[in-house]
Amino acid sequence: MKFLLVAILACTASAFHLARPSVTARPSTQLYEDFGFSFAEQTYENQPDPLKGEAEYKQWVNKFAPDNLMNRKYNVIRRVRELDLLKATAEQGILSKLEAQGLSLETIEEILPLAEKLGLLSLAGNNQQLLVNGVAPLVVEGAPILLPLVSGALAVGPPAFYLAAAGTASLELFLLSSHAEIPFVGLSAGAVLGLLLVPATVALAAVGAALGSLKIKK
Repeated sequence: MKFLLVAILACTASAFHLARPSVTARPSTQLYEDFGFSFAEQTYENQPDPLKGEAEYKQWVNKFAPDNLMNRKYNVIRRVRELDLLKATAEQGILSKLEAQGLSLETIEEILPLAEKLGLLSLAGNNQQLLVNGVAPLVVEGAPILLPLVSGALAVGPPAFYLAAAGTASLELFLLSSHAEIPFVGLSAGAVLGLLLVPATVALAAVGAALGSLKIKK
């Protein structure tokens, strides 16, 4: 009787015994520049610091030339002060004309959440180097010429920006259709100048559309 009871308990225990999951070793996917050969070397371990990529090179250059061209940033505030752009903006009445077109501080506060939702602010934050050293010099250095033109366009309204967009687009189409080339270089003028004309066309049309929508809301 005892033997039968022990056998029943043993069967019950074995029935509820959970099988231990088998652990299979996954093969390593780490890559090596020596391809596993004993006679080869890891390039990154033996090469000088300046040759270990762009980030390493910039750090190395900063050690003996902090004011180098690779790491230098365009000083927007200093150039705005030197060109006296704030005074020029006030003299041209840019802010008052923008407000007359419907762009007030309240409108800007309403636009900012939309810009953040569309990811525009994050995009600008992730491309600070490009904006500071690429876009800012074009805008700031050209501001003494652009401010009177912008002031006149704002006085007219959206049609002025649409007309300017049509002008830049027409110029780009003319350069492409005429197969014009840049002298002494031989490059296509339509392709090279298109790097400026196409974004300018899009920007001017977008400004015109934005001002038109503000007029409708107003």
